Amino acid sequence: MTRSLLQRALPRTLLARNIALLIALVMLSQVCSIGVLLRYVQRPRVERAAAVFATYVTTLDNLLAATPPQARAELTGRLDARAQLPSEARDEPAPSLLRAYRTYQRSVFLDSLRSHLPADMPARWQSVGGQRLWIRMHAPADAPQAPYWIALPVPEDAQGNGLDAAIFLSLGLGALAALTGLLIQRHLNQPLQELTRAARRVSAGEAPAPLPTDGPTEIAAVSGAFNQMTQTLQQAEATRALMLAGISHDIRTPLTKLRLSMAMAMPDGGDSSFVVAAESYLDQIETILQQFMDYAGSGEREQPERGDLNALIERLAGDFAGLGHEFELSLANLPPLAYRPISMMRLLMNLMQNAIVYGKTGLAVRSWVTTEGAQGPAGEAVIVAVGDRGKGLSAQELEQLKAPFQRGRNARSHSGGTGLGLAIVERIVRLHGGSLQFHAREGGGLEVWVVLPVAA
Repeated sequence: MTRSLLQRALPRTLLARNIALLIALVMLSQVCSIGVLLRYVQRPRVERAAAVFATYVTTLDNLLAATPPQARAELTGRLDARAQLPSEARDEPAPSLLRAYRTYQRSVFLDSLRSHLPADMPARWQSVGGQRLWIRMHAPADAPQAPYWIALPVPEDAQGNGLDAAIFLSLGLGALAALTGLLIQRHLNQPLQELTRAARRVSAGEAPAPLPTDGPTEIAAVSGAFNQMTQTLQQAEATRALMLAGISHDIRTPLTKLRLSMAMAMPDGGDSSFVVAAESYLDQIETILQQFMDYAGSGEREQPERGDLNALIERLAGDFAGLGHEFELSLANLPPLAYRPISMMRLLMNLMQNAIVYGKTGLAVRSWVTTEGAQGPAGEAVIVAVGDRGKGLSAQELEQLKAPFQRGRNARSHSGGTGLGLAIVERIVRLHGGSLQFHAREGGGLEVWVVLPVAA
């Protein structure tokens, strides 16, 4: 539980975590430094100043007691002696965070001064109207009923003016250190951001430019390993393309020769049922072969183009209508979307063909724009839903259909499939930065949602 709360409290990015740690360390070091300065440097200094000041006050008190009455009256007049303590010296200043150090130093000075003075010589600090110390002197021998207060200037060591500037300077240096750490961390994060962008381009089927390897040793090692991995993937892609082309040629060539040999070997007027069955099997073989080629290709090399997705849906619906399969269209106004035209056409054709084969009735395609769950900077996503009224499958079965070579129980009676249809759709959707979802259709049946972020 505690670990979960700590993880939620921590920033998500490494940059923010490092900056937060750096600021915490700088603040801790500053607090420790200020604590050491106050405890072992400033406090002894203030206490020594209080001891010297107490000696001065005691000497002045003895001097006034020994002075003749006439000279004493003149001297106390110069010292602004008063019979009662002024109201300015009675009020304690209100607590203030900005004056916390001065309040602390004042308390240390007064406590030390009172410990060195006699108990019947109280001291008061005046903050309003100037910084002064009021000390109640002993009553003279010739007037024992008339003790008086005199004001003395506060020693410089007790005011603490210089340390305020030192504290603010220390805080400024701490902020400068945090800012420097931020700049350094951003400099270190830049190669990582370039690596992230390059990795996303690789996942989208593109060939990014080699990353620079002239940075710090650790970053250069990661960039070099990524460049080597990219080269290996490009070589594997080229090998796969060459192998696919060879397989397609080597298999389709004997199939074509087999069709021709069957046609030439069949005598005129002979029974053509065998030829028709054989032609059907050959068509199934070519269909399966094409599905394997589509799954292996999936359009990584195709460049995205910005276009109207509704226009593509309407064109495919018109093609299926020409074959006797009517789709009910409900298309909203969609923003221009960047997609791979051939791959997107293959995706929609697979979904619409599945709806025809397995749903048979209630064929429909609808599209709309949503902001719920969108990942783009604009916060928008386009959803294309292909639905039918066929027999529904469980959620687990629907998720399993995304994997290659998986077929639902409603597809086992159909021949000629490989279980790659939805796997091809899933790969193309992910290639466009989207997701494939299954939803129960209102009124019965199934809808397959293709969610495509607008700013992918």
